[in-house]
Order: sequence, then C-alpha cells, then structure tokens
Amino acid sequence: MNMRTISHQKPETLRLTINGRPIEAACTSRTSLLDYVRQEAQLTGTHAGCEHGVCGACTVHMDGVAVRACLTLAHDAQGASITTVEGLSASGDLTDLQLAFSRHHALQCGFCTPGFLMVAEDLLRTTPQPTAEEIRIAVSANLCRCTGYVGMIRAITEVAQQRSSNLAHQETQHA
Repeated sequence: MNMRTISHQKPETLRLTINGRPIEAACTSRTSLLDYVRQEAQLTGTHAGCEHGVCGACTVHMDGVAVRACLTLAHDAQGASITTVEGLSASGDLTDLQLAFSRHHALQCGFCTPGFLMVAEDLLRTTPQPTAEEIRIAVSANLCRCTGYVGMIRAITEVAQQRSSNLAHQETQHA
C-alpha cells in the first residue's frame, strides 16, 4: 500500500483592499476570505457561522457584489476591493440602515446582523426601491433564529423610502 505524503502548502502573498485600506499578507491557497478578513485584517464583524455558505453571517461585498466569505477563497479575491460591515460607514457612525435595524428591533442576539446588513445594502444598491416581496426574497438568503425577519423587512423598507425621498429632494434642488 502506498502512502501519499501531504505536501505543505507554501503561503503566497495576497493583496486586497479591505474597507479602503490596502492589506498584504501571506496565506495558503486554501485560506477562506472569511479567515483572511478576520485574521489578517483583524476585522471580526464578519462572523463565522455555519462555514458552509448557508447562514449568510459571513457576507461581505467583493468589488461591490455580496458574497459568502466562507465559500470564497482568499486568493480568488486577489486585487479585489472588499467591504465588511465595519466599512459600511466611512466615519464610524451608524448608517441609516443600522439605525433602522435598531429602531425596528431587527436585531436581537446580533450574530446574524452583519450579514443581513451587507445583504440589505446590496439589495438597496441594485434595487433602490424594492418591493416587500423583493426584500423578503433578499433576506431569505440569510438565517436568523431570533427576529422572525419582520423588523428587518420594515427597516429595509423604511431606508429605501428615505433614500428615495432624499434623492428626489436633491434632484429638485439641483434642477
């Protein structure tokens, strides 16, 4: 019987931009983007939930698109721009969406909240005025065991309406 030896992978340098900050660190080809973000960038807002892509707690934006960081290999993100929940606000203040989640009790234990915020921001970027059904479909991609989703749907609806109203107001000011 032949025994195969397990070759140790040599770490390679990975360069990304995370929340506007260039990050360069060595990692193996099997390192997940989730582990890279948490370990190398020291950003722990992106949560490790199921680590199978089911729960959505690890959702980040890669080049503006929501992805599951636990399923994405870090090397597949070489040169990409990553936004984590910590990067939703440049100032560090809570965003309108985070405040709405609080107002509508859309978070309880908070473990799933970062992933839901990332999914919601992605939805509002691609669909600025989503219907209730579109919001339900978007949030159904993530799992929450505490809230029942109703508060999240209300929060996202409120923010979509506010942003749409603000945009309409700005357009009339500049006309």
